[in-house]
Amino acid sequence: MSTYTEEVGKKLNGLLERTYDAEKGFKNAAENISNPALKNYFNSKAKERYNFGHELKDEIKSFNQEIDKGGSLTGTAHRAWMDIKALLSLDNEESMLEESIRGEKTAIADYDEVLNETTLPSSTKTVLEAQKNKIQTGLENIKSLEDIH
Repeated sequence: MSTYTEEVGKKLNGLLERTYDAEKGFKNAAENISNPALKNYFNSKAKERYNFGHELKDEIKSFNQEIDKGGSLTGTAHRAWMDIKALLSLDNEESMLEESIRGEKTAIADYDEVLNETTLPSSTKTVLEAQKNKIQTGLENIKSLEDIH
């Protein structure tokens, strides 16, 4: 059985911060899209990340670690960039979808980093693998939405 270290807590808080950022980003995208299928997609991804956040917080708390609050400066900057792209882009929906794909690929890399470089308790590893798999499945399914815009 692995011990839950402060280092693991920091790494999970990093994932939690990026999860908050993703949730806010998906909500922002949904607000800037008129296509009903894409709006539904972005809203469902925001809800998924909301749920991920709660799972991560529960996991962090279960090992008596502190939970960081709020999103990152990088996430705020990314959402601002998405707003600018929405205002300037003639193909708003395509650019939002491209940003979403880029963000999902980054999320998978973030999960891989924590899963591969950290000794995790089995419960934590299970939560992270399940969340990463949902992101990967969503990324594979997003190809069908690229034809909608």
